[in-house]
Amino acid sequence: MTDSDSLADRWREARPPVAGLHLDSAACSRQSLSVIAAAAQHARYEAEVGGYVAAEAAAPALDAGRAGFAALAGMPDAEVVFTTGALNALDLLLGGWPAEHKTVACLPGEYGPNLAMLLAHGFDRQLLPTLDDGRVALDDAALALQTDPPDFVHLTAVASHTGVVQPVAMIARLCSELGLPLVVDAAQALGQVDCAAGADVTYSTSRKWIAGPRGVGVLAVRPDLMERLSPRLAPPDWAPQSTVAQQLEFGEANIAARVGFSVALGEHLALGPDAVRARLAELGSISRSLLADVPGWAVVEEAEEPSAITTLASLDDADPQAVRAWLLAERRILTTYVGVPRAPLELSAPRLRISPHADTTTADLESFAEALIAATAAVA
Repeated sequence: MTDSDSLADRWREARPPVAGLHLDSAACSRQSLSVIAAAAQHARYEAEVGGYVAAEAAAPALDAGRAGFAALAGMPDAEVVFTTGALNALDLLLGGWPAEHKTVACLPGEYGPNLAMLLAHGFDRQLLPTLDDGRVALDDAALALQTDPPDFVHLTAVASHTGVVQPVAMIARLCSELGLPLVVDAAQALGQVDCAAGADVTYSTSRKWIAGPRGVGVLAVRPDLMERLSPRLAPPDWAPQSTVAQQLEFGEANIAARVGFSVALGEHLALGPDAVRARLAELGSISRSLLADVPGWAVVEEAEEPSAITTLASLDDADPQAVRAWLLAERRILTTYVGVPRAPLELSAPRLRISPHADTTTADLESFAEALIAATAAVA
């Protein structure tokens, strides 16, 4: 048995049996039995002793979750705030950003909802140059940032519409040299690729590659930058003294889901982030090899892209949304329809996306390739 087989078995055995073939981890992965039990146990404890008493008791578990995320983000000294998701994390950050004239540099492939959030907070957008595959063109980007420095650089480490992995560590080094804060959206990257790159801010979600509950996110900010933020909900004079991080986290919260996320982070660290990343990259390579010759579709990523995400562009006007629906209804195969709004500045047509997790087998991917041929013919 190889190491990848062992990891796949451990991942599979830790979860309820899957009803079909789950190839949708970049949207929402499958929680483990331990994560489900931890969230349920906390909810039960709330009923037994009261929600606020239970929340106090959960503090060590939540602190462990914060520390786990900070470690994966390569930000051990960061202050970490739980949120309701990645977009909420960005909203909290932008709402307190310390600038009058707000400008942000990002890539043309930036996630559509992120663009909307930046616009809602009054940020002017500067697009960085990219290569043909959407990866940042480092030398050209360096010149652009030096010539016209923004307030900060926002980099989505792995986009929603493609499995291309951005060179986050190189961008972090460049931003450090130029004195520009780097904000990294790690929603699609955390647990799939190495996010320990030295960013000033990293935010993510629970439900994707870490396989935690939905409705939870996290925001890590370096202490010096955190102190410069001005949260929209500043505490009134009569309220107890609170830190900026506590102000950002203020409000009603699903503590049970946060506990579940913390457990999922612990499980990921116990499996070994390097081993998980290697397994996911292996599955991406297998997927792209198997799908390269499927008639009517083109694989978007290079074969050896270190990502488990494979996106498929139709060559014959097959409707990816109809194909996804057929796969789910007829074969119980869960995939992702990638609409143009996910990347409105870069994507010109919708795509189909698969994102297997560690328990997926080569046989599963072969079954998908066969089903894709059948689905394409059925919806033609």
